[in-house]
Amino acid sequence: MYVPNNDILYFLLISLMEPVYSSLTDRATELCKQLDDNASPVQHRIVVALAGPPGSGKSTIAAKVVQRLNATSTLPFAVIVPMDGFHLPRSTLDALSNKLEAYARRGASWTFDEKGVLKLVNALSKSRFETSDVMIAPTFDHAAKDPVEDGITINPEVIFVLLEGNYLLLDEEPWNQIQGLMDDTWFVDVDPELARTRIAKRHIEAGIETTWDAAVRRAESNDLLNGVEIRRKLVKPAVVVQSVEE
Repeated sequence: MYVPNNDILYFLLISLMEPVYSSLTDRATELCKQLDDNASPVQHRIVVALAGPPGSGKSTIAAKVVQRLNATSTLPFAVIVPMDGFHLPRSTLDALSNKLEAYARRGASWTFDEKGVLKLVNALSKSRFETSDVMIAPTFDHAAKDPVEDGITINPEVIFVLLEGNYLLLDEEPWNQIQGLMDDTWFVDVDPELARTRIAKRHIEAGIETTWDAAVRRAESNDLLNGVEIRRKLVKPAVVVQSVEE
């Protein structure tokens, strides 16, 4: 009787995304190595944009790459800066004439602080060549459902910043200014059916919806629509990877 090797099966299950994690980590490592080879003006920081539709696994990919980079050094030198911190706060949404639509479509490109995103991106881009002080960036508190202004600290010692967000490669003003301020641009795509499942699960786990049908309807009426816009208005990235279920 054939007895399957459980170790091999386990390896196959956990390694489906491994080529993506490895290739992007290698690419980031090579970018960092180039810092020592640059001519004047001396560049001492790399800034990369990682974009993709909702449910594409951007956060997981970003976390894997930064974790692996930092594992190669005694002192952490890489950070993730998610764009979630630039969601318009509820106080701003409450003041909009289309308040109900804004809440229903929260996560669409027009529900973000676009000027705030561009201000941070410009500052980070300049910091690649200029000595910078400690920089701060916002995060998003899912319990409070609002941004936290000083959630992330970017120390001068950080030489690799990975920006992660849905619209970083959107071919629409002012988002389309971002590509020219980056050292590299990565895009992760995903099958819409897989994205639907992931997003619905996330809505239930976060307590946003309590039933599967309601979670799927929310995904279809907002998140997946955003994904269509992101693909349709995509600025051509340097790298495209595909997210799969593990």
